[in-house]
Amino acid sequence: MSDMNKINDAALDQVVGGRKRVVDTGTSQNAAVRDGAGKGYEQIASLKNGTVVNTTGNFREADGRSWAQIDYPVDGWIAASILGYDR
Repeated sequence: MSDMNKINDAALDQVVGGRKRVVDTGTSQNAAVRDGAGKGYEQIASLKNGTVVNTTGNFREADGRSWAQIDYPVDGWIAASILGYDR
């Protein structure tokens, strides 16, 4: 495990609520995190495959897909399928 993963895991252990999920785009592409649920919202971050996130339990439908709200390592919205939902 890299030092970065250890730091992320330690910080994530302090998050209360939600559920840990792992980013997996199924390709070498990074996952876009947006400031709202949908492609029309601004991209605020990009997460690499293998990044652990914390989902809040909030989901929305937009652009023909489900979006999941995350609050770690950044606050935003990500396509739920990238986190293993709806597969």
